[in-house]
Amino acid sequence: MKARIIVTLKTGVLDPQGKAIESALKSFGIQDVGGVRQGKVFDVEIEATDRAGAEATLKSACEKLLANTVVENYAIEIA
Repeated sequence: MKARIIVTLKTGVLDPQGKAIESALKSFGIQDVGGVRQGKVFDVEIEATDRAGAEATLKSACEKLLANTVVENYAIEIA
């Protein structure tokens, strides 16, 4: 199975990298952007026989390593 994990900062957590990206875009003349937030994407191949088992394994991976759940949210998409 293939999965995509998307990790983003929680609402209210400052995102200095997102602000820097927004500023850089504006300096390149792209003025219609605002509120840029950056995150991480992980594409994972997982050997699982069922969707529920794959999701449980990926959730464990997120909570132990891929996301800092104090300041980040994550979403798991299984294809």
